[in-house]
Amino acid sequence: MSALTSDPRLAKFARRKRVNQLALVLSLAAMSFGLFWLFWILWETLRLGVGGLALATFTEMTPPPNEAGGIANAIYGSFLMVVLATFVGTPIGVMAGIYLAEYNVKGWLASVTRFVNDILLSAPSIVIGLFVYTVVVSRFKSFSGWAGVMALALIVIPVVIRTTENMLQLVPPGLREAAYALGAPKWKVIMSITLKAARSGVVTGILLAVARIAGETAPLLFTALSNQFFTSDLSQPMASLPVTIFKFAMSPYENWQQLAWAGVFLITVAVLGLNILARVLTRKKD
Repeated sequence: MSALTSDPRLAKFARRKRVNQLALVLSLAAMSFGLFWLFWILWETLRLGVGGLALATFTEMTPPPNEAGGIANAIYGSFLMVVLATFVGTPIGVMAGIYLAEYNVKGWLASVTRFVNDILLSAPSIVIGLFVYTVVVSRFKSFSGWAGVMALALIVIPVVIRTTENMLQLVPPGLREAAYALGAPKWKVIMSITLKAARSGVVTGILLAVARIAGETAPLLFTALSNQFFTSDLSQPMASLPVTIFKFAMSPYENWQQLAWAGVFLITVAVLGLNILARVLTRKKD
């Protein structure tokens, strides 16, 4: 009888080694499967998206079928609504995160806030769009850019709250205690010490929230809808890149499909840039 079979410890080690190798092979296969589809999607986006780019894409409005045009109104509408939603949702999210991390860590209000925030984080965006449609659009009997801003802001807020709270909790308690020992008031400690120390993480959370809302389609279908013409009036329906992509990609017209791929490429580049910026800020913190 061999030493491997006679020693139960060696047999157990060999069995665990085989299981580990099997798990490693399965993990690599799953990773390769996912990367294959990811690179295929990116390649198609690059190939078809760059082919649809032209000067008219950035200077002209969405055209009728089989006519030349661009998506300038959709680009402007998306940019305006995303920027306004970020300006609305970011202060609310940061202040709520500060309250949860600094003022009321274990109170009942903090527990309820975290519970509601978790629900908003996991809720499908179409539910938020339907909620804003019921509260705003159906009441005022008109789709509008403001309704789109409200829906996107409701997506930004829970992301910023969670990120701000987590980043503030990572700040060493010794920094707070040293500031309190010097007689600094609580608001001064938060503004000058803890929030400054967690600045990179908070900004990263904001950028990730912006990246998320930049590609949201469902909330805008129920709120801002779309507009074939260029408009700055947020009280009227407003075009956006995700909705325009959805509408043009489903059409049988070749020029609309080319513009849809161009829009997909622009959104992909924008989201990629925001994620890279978030990684750079996090690395600088480390």
